[in-house]
Order: sequence, then C-alpha cells, then structure tokens
Amino acid sequence: MTSPYLWISPEVREALKAGRPVVALESTIISHGMPYPRNVETAMRVEQAIRARGAVPATVAIIGGKMSVGIAHEKIDYLGSKGLAVTKASRRDLGVLLSRGMDGATTVATTMIGAAMAGVQVLATGGVGGVHRGAETTMDISADLEELGRTPVCVVCAGCKSILDLGLTLEYLETKGVPVIGYRTEELPAFYTRKSGLPVDYRLEEAEDIAKAFLAQQGCGGAGGMLVANPIPKEYSMDPAYINAGIEEAVAECRRLGIRGKEITPYLLDRIQKATGGLSLEANIQLVLNNARLAADVACALSRS
Repeated sequence: MTSPYLWISPEVREALKAGRPVVALESTIISHGMPYPRNVETAMRVEQAIRARGAVPATVAIIGGKMSVGIAHEKIDYLGSKGLAVTKASRRDLGVLLSRGMDGATTVATTMIGAAMAGVQVLATGGVGGVHRGAETTMDISADLEELGRTPVCVVCAGCKSILDLGLTLEYLETKGVPVIGYRTEELPAFYTRKSGLPVDYRLEEAEDIAKAFLAQQGCGGAGGMLVANPIPKEYSMDPAYINAGIEEAVAECRRLGIRGKEITPYLLDRIQKATGGLSLEANIQLVLNNARLAADVACALSRS
C-alpha cells in the first residue's frame, strides 16, 4: 500500500517500475552542508555524475508534507538558497513535518527511510553521522547509525565525518549488525583523509562484489543496511595532521559556545571550511562526486542481478 505521505517523481517511478538503477541522495548536504550557491552547483553535478554512469538520481527531501523522492532542480535551488532556515529532518521530525505540510532537508537517516519507502536500494552521501566526541557523557549519537541498523539501504560514503569519535562509531555499528565495507581499502577513510588507523570489516574490490554482498545480506533476513566506505580521491585528500588540528580547534570552540545536537555538524563544517581557506569545501565536493559514481555502479550491478 502506497503511503499518502510519499511522492515519487515520474522519472524515478518509471525507472523503478522498469528495474533500472536508481540512487537516492540526501538533501541536508544542500541546505546545511555547503554555502550557497556551491551547494546547488554541487547537487547538480552529483546528479549529472550519476546519470553519466547509467543510473537515475533521486534527491530526497520533505516538500509540502510529502516524503519526496526525486525532487526537481527548482526545489534543490530552494533548499540551497534557504539554507539553515530549512528544518534538518531526521526520523524524530517526520511525524510533525509531514502532518503539518512542512518542508525539511533529509539527513542520511531520513533519506534511507524515503528510499526504502520508494523501493530505492542505494544511497550516496558525503559522510555519515556517528558517535560524537564526548558521547560517553553527552550521549550524542547520530540517528544515522540507528537507521543503518534497521533500514535495508546500501549507503555509500567517504567514511564517517572526522569530527566524530570514529572508534566508538565502528563499535556502535558492530553492535547494530551493520557491515562496514571498505571499497578497495582495508582502513576506514576519515572523510577529508583516506586513512584513520581503524580497520573496516571487509575489503571488496568491485561494485559487483558490493551488490552481491548486499543482496546476500537481505536474502538472509537482514533487516538493516550496509555501509560502504569509499576513500576520497588521493589528489583531494587533506593532510591528516593539518585537518585534525583544525577539527580539534573547532570542536573546542563548539563546546565553549554550548552548541549541541543537530546544530553541531553544520557549525563544525563551516568553521573548518573557514579555517582551511576553503580547502575542506573542495575536498567535500570531490568526495561526494566520488561516492555518487560508486553508488551508481552499485545500483547498476544490483539492477543486473
């Protein structure tokens, strides 16, 4: 039964009906992750990169009280230009936003929900949320991790955002039964950098291998998703010592200012971008494009299975 709160674009609906590959894209990265107009330009480039690999892009957002899968370019521009004024929508926000006919930019968690509602199996993003530093006292843990443990979507990312406690994030994912797959790497990438010093669960070499593993997981009654960690391209990887110093300073400032909850990530990303003179923004853009291409390849492999 189709949900009255779900809207799927004609292009995405036709692609799904025909068994063609579709890749879901989150919209928080548009409204909360990058400055305007680079956010909109990047969103358009990401969609183009997916089309170039033979898949259909489906940017997800809550528009007018509907979980909208495959929003039009004018809606992407709307989300980008409104920026932080658009509600950052995670699972807890769905009831109110949908019932009141509101708009929302979907996080990885909410995009997974929308993708699963529509029947889309693959999602591309920049980096997933995780266990925040100091979570042993703040209990600040992203809903992305919970969603990965319960919703059957394959999420392609550049690892977890390096502003997080990566070790605890991996432990949390293990507890939830979420496999962390390294694409041609045995080490978890750390968003801006290719290495973290932490191992992934499995290394797989090809998109077809990832698709087969995901199908096998779902075929055995797996209720949750899969996290595919795709390292940022070497030419855009930042020096770990340099970026980590900037992150430490930004995290300390965030604590001094008392910033908490869902406001932390956009604040830190903006602070780090300014501290690096825009280098982190360019790295962010390139890793998202890189993830979109791999996600399209995985979606194409799934459509052939």
